Amino acid sequence: MILRGLLQAGLDLLGEQHELRVGGLDSTPEQWLELVEGADVIVVDPTVPVGPELLDMAGDRLKLVANFAVGYDNVDLGACSERGVTVTNTPDVLTDATAELAVALTLSAARDLPAAERSLRAGEWSGWDPARYRGFELSGSTVGVVGMGRIGRRYAELMSGFGVDLLYTSRRSREEVEMELGAHRTGLDELLSRSDVISLHLPATDHTRHTIDRRAIDLMKPTAILVNTGRGGLVDSSAVAAALSEGRLGAAGLDVYEGEPGVPEELLGAPRTTLTPHIGSATYRARDAMAELVAINVIAVLEGREPVTPVE
Repeated sequence: MILRGLLQAGLDLLGEQHELRVGGLDSTPEQWLELVEGADVIVVDPTVPVGPELLDMAGDRLKLVANFAVGYDNVDLGACSERGVTVTNTPDVLTDATAELAVALTLSAARDLPAAERSLRAGEWSGWDPARYRGFELSGSTVGVVGMGRIGRRYAELMSGFGVDLLYTSRRSREEVEMELGAHRTGLDELLSRSDVISLHLPATDHTRHTIDRRAIDLMKPTAILVNTGRGGLVDSSAVAAALSEGRLGAAGLDVYEGEPGVPEELLGAPRTTLTPHIGSATYRARDAMAELVAINVIAVLEGREPVTPVE
């Protein structure tokens, strides 16, 4: 059962051997409860919360929840484990795409490209003005990477080409990153206070919720650039919007938000922001590879084999 949708690259693999039911992108939570009844597998995406009610409606035949994403905070892992239901996700295949978007957001926020483009389209540009459209340069800056997993490391690799100093936080030291990129591991507070750019690459957990709040912002330079391609809950939206409006934060590039698909109104009106609609993995190659990985996991479980990318 595909509750919302899956790209053709995944459907082609699944359709060769299995009966498919697709809810569609406009399906509702009420419809999901009807659709899952008797399913062996449920394919979901980050917009679908998977909890006890949905799992119980599926019934005893349910073997797998296949999440069409690398993050899985939408899935109640405990409830799945209690019912003997395996959970899979789609790591690795979106690493480059998401890290590249984080770089794009960094550049766009640093130079405030959205505001410059709006001004141009509105006919406000009257010629060269040395005091207008100024932003921040990345060369020689200090970039702090919060979370040195696959995507955080790739972002650090890409940013190193700008000739930056790299700081990072991680639960354990990453000696290979330190040797290859010259990165230095620090505590979060030190990273926040020293960095010109702070890029978030953490999962959403109770521990990481609002990693960037008013206290964290007060530690940051007033010219600092905040980038988030992780999860919306990592950032206190109100605190960030207020800091941008009051000049206590230099700029922000955000791809994820609390309460998606809604975007906090205060962020929409905040200055020096680049906002994108959760498109970190939205490249042709990455999204097709994600869909194929979903299908590979589904086929493996239905054939009695171990999935390729189980969430553990």
